[in-house]
Amino acid sequence: MRKRRKTMKRPDVEIINRQNIFEITEDLEKLIKKAVKTTLECEGVEAKCDVDVQLVNNRQQRELNARMRNISKTTDVLSFPSGEYPPEDGEECFLGDISLNLERAEKQRKAYGHSFEREVAFLVAHSCLHLLGYDHMAGEEEKEMIARQKTVMAKMGLHR
Repeated sequence: MRKRRKTMKRPDVEIINRQNIFEITEDLEKLIKKAVKTTLECEGVEAKCDVDVQLVNNRQQRELNARMRNISKTTDVLSFPSGEYPPEDGEECFLGDISLNLERAEKQRKAYGHSFEREVAFLVAHSCLHLLGYDHMAGEEEKEMIARQKTVMAKMGLHR
């Protein structure tokens, strides 16, 4: 568990590369951090909320999904909220973990006809919204989450 400090406005995004298929450039790391920061800004989060982002491949994501959710298949992104959000007044929190499958992101970007960067940013924003408590299991929840995702992507200048 991370130690809480008084509010600092910028989120600390730790990126952990666990795969060896894609080169993790400084630009990709900046994009991931920007997607987290922009999502939190769009949601009006004022406290400093840290996020860990794990970069994985299909096999690693499938194993994690099986271990954590008892679903033995791969997926694009998994979100694991810490339960610390919202934080107490003026304190920071550890928002949670994101597991981002870069192999699936590459496959999806080809299917949707947009850039790898746009797909990665979208998946990180989507996952951050889950960390903040949003879901998309019911129709109205899904509409709300889609609208919020569109807002983040527009603010980042990453359109389909």
